[in-house]
Amino acid sequence: MNEKILRMKELAEVLSKAGRAYYQEDREIMSNFEYDRLYDELAALEKETGVILSGSPTQKVGYQVLSELPKEAHESPMLSLDKTKSPDDLAEWLGDQEGLLSWKMDGLTIVLTYEDGRLAKAVTRGNGEIGEVITPNARVFANIPLNIGFKGQLVLRGEAVIRYSDFRRINEEIEDVDARYKNPRNLCSGSVRQLNSQITAQRNVRFLAFMLVRAEGLDFENSREKQFIWLKSQGFDVVEYVRVNRDNVKEAVEDFAGRISDSDIPSDGLVLLLDDIAYGESLGRTAKFPRNSIAFKWADEVRETRLDYIEWSPSRTGLINPVAVFEPVELEGTTVSRASVHNISIMEALELGEGDRITVYKANMIIPQIADNLTRSASIAIPKICPVCGGATEIRQVEDVRSLYCTNPDCQAKKIKSFTLFVSRDALNVDGLSEATLEKFIGAGFIHEFADIFALDKHRDAIVEMEGFGEKSYENLMNSLKRASHTTLPRLIYGLGIAGIGLANAKVLCRQFCYDLDAMRKATMEELVSADGIGEVLARAWIDYFSQEKNNRQLDHLLQVLDIQKETVSDLSLIHI
Repeated sequence: MNEKILRMKELAEVLSKAGRAYYQEDREIMSNFEYDRLYDELAALEKETGVILSGSPTQKVGYQVLSELPKEAHESPMLSLDKTKSPDDLAEWLGDQEGLLSWKMDGLTIVLTYEDGRLAKAVTRGNGEIGEVITPNARVFANIPLNIGFKGQLVLRGEAVIRYSDFRRINEEIEDVDARYKNPRNLCSGSVRQLNSQITAQRNVRFLAFMLVRAEGLDFENSREKQFIWLKSQGFDVVEYVRVNRDNVKEAVEDFAGRISDSDIPSDGLVLLLDDIAYGESLGRTAKFPRNSIAFKWADEVRETRLDYIEWSPSRTGLINPVAVFEPVELEGTTVSRASVHNISIMEALELGEGDRITVYKANMIIPQIADNLTRSASIAIPKICPVCGGATEIRQVEDVRSLYCTNPDCQAKKIKSFTLFVSRDALNVDGLSEATLEKFIGAGFIHEFADIFALDKHRDAIVEMEGFGEKSYENLMNSLKRASHTTLPRLIYGLGIAGIGLANAKVLCRQFCYDLDAMRKATMEELVSADGIGEVLARAWIDYFSQEKNNRQLDHLLQVLDIQKETVSDLSLIHI
């Protein structure tokens, strides 16, 4: 018994720490899979022992909010939902009743109050009892009606969400990789709780209603669905749902599962709500859960495989993330062979080693993750040198998270801007290679020098599995690279990024040396300054560039994969005229 109590205390501490990190600090210290596993273990021990410790995560609805926003108590507690991973449980739970099956959205729950047809108040869920007043921010949500036709008091609940498409757009605009948001929920939480509503407005936050609490004086004939229909008539977007019974609920679950990968709305499961309002309310609630609804979490498809190695992926900030590369397995209809381990702390907690038997899954059926390490050899050595530049690495600890960094300021991974210039419109003109995409490819180890861009087909399987990619995006990129490989010498020279040598200067130099690249590389100061517009500063930059063997080697590699269109001085003179 004592051992079980000690284990419960240990689990409560670990889960509370993970919960604080996730909900209050917008960071992850363990996977959702691991959190759910530990939570279920704690709940089982509490049931077995009959003991519930003070502050147990199974009894808490949430955490105290930490901000300068005004606080307000909810009329009634906003409880969490009981959950299951079994469609059979949903059918049994329904019994003879009918229900509404909808997405369980992954955002921030908001309570809206309307008075005399106007939005009067918006409050976050907070800890379930006390929330934060975010009315000025709600007024700039993308789709909340500020005025409605109904003039009585209206109270409704819904989820503030940021779509995947907006999440990717916003992250691409953030140059500092370390400052980017890990997932749409984190971005949404920060956006909704801004002290400056102008920032909220820029984030394109959307509100999807999932519960009508009160509509003064209206009769909905005891039907939740009729409430949803009425909310739509008032201008609200309502969460997508289907009406189900115990005979077709499993089929409906399968239909939702088949569409999750294509959905632009972040979701971490489904919600089943009884349509019969009176019956649902008659069931009451437990200390933590209402009895008129239940959450369905995707039963993670877990596969066992062999860890081949850890690939270390640098970013332009110097952060080097560990990526697990394993024997390919089929998960949720696709072949998966890679999963981010996020940081050294998680890698060490999993005790990873080459050849270990690991289990993998897709978080929310989308993002590959390691669930567990069955052999735990802990044999992975943390690299002392950067895999891109060979510079020294160091481990830095922020709070309780340890991460690896490259200390070389000239690391190629940090020179993302040079690759961005190389693929730009006036250089090689490669469509589909944004700065953010280049960073992903460099971080994954696909690109070390310019020529590697034209060998991305070697990494087809990995690319099509990347977030934001797929077969169509990959094919479009390959077609763009094929077109870009047929280029001109001035475009190539400009794309090399030699200091001060823009496209106009590159054209001048090509004319000056009759498109003889070899002669251009060996040019003297005197030969260079004799060209129109080329002074000593530009000439020195040119000479310094081609005095470095690595630059010449990169150019030689490029010449092997590019088709340089032949131009003559006479051709150019005609164009110039």
